[in-house]
Amino acid sequence: MARTNYSFEKRQKELAKKKKKEAKRLQKLEKQQQRADVPENSPLEQPITPPNRPNIP
Repeated sequence: MARTNYSFEKRQKELAKKKKKEAKRLQKLEKQQQRADVPENSPLEQPITPPNRPNIP
């Protein structure tokens, strides 16, 4: 009867984790670069201000 090679399974699991972690790191890096490309005064980043209202006592 053949025995299960646990070290092989463990190594494959570790490789899968590393691959997933690297993909996630690259995705985060890409997202940061996209944010850096947006100019500071873009309409997406301007604060929302309420409309001007007259001062009523």
